[in-house]
Amino acid sequence: MSKNKDHGEERFSRQLGVIGPEGQEELGEATVTVVGLGGLGSPVVFYLAAAGIGELVLVDHDEVARSNLNRQIIHGEKDLGKTKTLSARETLKDLNSQVEVNSLTMELKRKDLAGLPETDLIIGALDNFQARYLLNEFAVSEGVPFVHGAVEGFRGQLATIMPGETPCLRCIFPEEPPKVDDLQVMGPAAGVTGALMASEAIKYFTGSGTLAAGELVLLDLTENEFDKIAVSKSEECPTCGNN
Repeated sequence: MSKNKDHGEERFSRQLGVIGPEGQEELGEATVTVVGLGGLGSPVVFYLAAAGIGELVLVDHDEVARSNLNRQIIHGEKDLGKTKTLSARETLKDLNSQVEVNSLTMELKRKDLAGLPETDLIIGALDNFQARYLLNEFAVSEGVPFVHGAVEGFRGQLATIMPGETPCLRCIFPEEPPKVDDLQVMGPAAGVTGALMASEAIKYFTGSGTLAAGELVLLDLTENEFDKIAVSKSEECPTCGNN
């Protein structure tokens, strides 16, 4: 029986013709862990809950601030000062009361990764490469598919990592790019990128379309351009290579 028992009702009638009852059942049985509930994580969890995902594990350590509200659309003025996990949980339960929401208010640290609940897919909606590398290592070691996303200004990127099959994040970015202080982000860029990340999860569980696996997808909303760059697995990669 699906975790999300609402899969056969009117709520999902406009998507059943796309993914079918079997795909909806797969979504309702799935657990997705989303790390980061900011500009990227907001549309990710919105669209997954709306689509009928069975369980969401939400991980973030921060509180909602006014400077978040231009892009972090799961939070509102009423949520200022709340933990982002609590704010997101309340919004998601209002959107879809059937979805199970497991909120973990914690900073992503290596010693805490082993305590994360079992999951079918991990989504990294993070804003720094140290945390991204750490989540990538965990996903590869656990053999759990991992969707990476990032955003800056009007630009975004995403890639889907299938451990043992595709390049991992360290293969794509062997070294951490220069850190940007006071990162600037336009809300629509975060929204489009986050929606693409949610779409990757839905496609993975339902077998629909083609995943961004083995490639880096780049988008630039200033020119309405989308590019896909093929990436290769590195035998020298410290995370997934032979060394």
